[in-house]
Amino acid sequence: MSVTTQARTLPMSITTYLERSASPKPASARATFTENAVVIDDGKTYTGETAIAAWLAGSVAEFEYTTTLLRTETDQSSTTVVNRVEGNFPGRSVDLNYRFELDAESGLIEALTISI
Repeated sequence: MSVTTQARTLPMSITTYLERSASPKPASARATFTENAVVIDDGKTYTGETAIAAWLAGSVAEFEYTTTLLRTETDQSSTTVVNRVEGNFPGRSVDLNYRFELDAESGLIEALTISI
C-alpha cells in the first residue's frame, strides 16, 4: 500500500535534499546522506561520501533546470517523490521518480534511486 503525501509532510532529509540539490550549491545536499549511502542515477551507481559528492557536483549541476513536485508516495520501506524536471537538457522535460530509503536511526538517506 502506498500513501500520497504533501511535500510538507516529507522527512526532513528528503526535503533538504530536494531543496539543496536544486540550489546554486547542489554539493551541499551531501549532508543529507549516510556515510555509506548508495545513489543510482542514469544507470550508474555511486557509493559512499566521495562518489556522491562528485555526482552532486557533476551530473546534478550539469544543466539548469526547475522542478515541480507532482506527488509523493510512502510505503513501509521507502518514500518516492515524483518531480517534473524542465530545463536545458535533451528532451527539455521529464518526470523523474526519486525513491528514497532512510536510515532508521539517523533519518538520513541511505539509498536513492532516480528513474523515469
